[in-house]
Amino acid sequence: MKLFGYWRSSATYRVRIALALKKLDYDYHPVNLLEGEQKSDAYLAKNPLGLVPALATDDGEIISQSLAIMEYLEERHPAPSILPQSHAARGHARAIAATLACEAQPFMNLRIQKYLKHDLGLDTDARTAWLNRWPGGAMAATEKMVAAHGGEFCVGDAPTIADCCLVPQMFGAKRFGIDTAAMPRLTEIYERCIALPDLEKALPENQPDAVKGNS
Repeated sequence: MKLFGYWRSSATYRVRIALALKKLDYDYHPVNLLEGEQKSDAYLAKNPLGLVPALATDDGEIISQSLAIMEYLEERHPAPSILPQSHAARGHARAIAATLACEAQPFMNLRIQKYLKHDLGLDTDARTAWLNRWPGGAMAATEKMVAAHGGEFCVGDAPTIADCCLVPQMFGAKRFGIDTAAMPRLTEIYERCIALPDLEKALPENQPDAVKGNS
């Protein structure tokens, strides 16, 4: 398999975590978002949205969208699983994953941040307040969801697709100044996840395209 992504991309990070938890080998192909490589004809042929990640399967298929990629990996390589055992718990894990991936993280994308800064002219404080309202609001809801359904991790006592989405969201929240002080469960689970030995390879700073010293 080949994973096309960017070291600091939250969506790519999710997939790296899923691959790590499943102990799957893959070739990593960096796509430099800051240099616009995602808009090249070569990359658009893989993903017409011009977003990362994209996964090239061993069968020659190209799959985009991180949630779809993780579901593909779960179906193609079911063990070890990144979904809980019961149907209800699987629904809760998918709901948390979708809340983070669809309601929180998109507002932190590079193209949205450029729009807020350059098109709307928002200064740093205004952008931070905006992020605390929208991604921060979705994360506050996730805190309640995890409190209702979590254990050692977001849903139960093993990492799932929900945790694959939580870790990059917390990483991004720290980077963008989103206040997580009122999210103790998310913080606890995040710290537990990043301490897992399997996740070391997935960490942003351990990617070959990582820019050292870049916050």
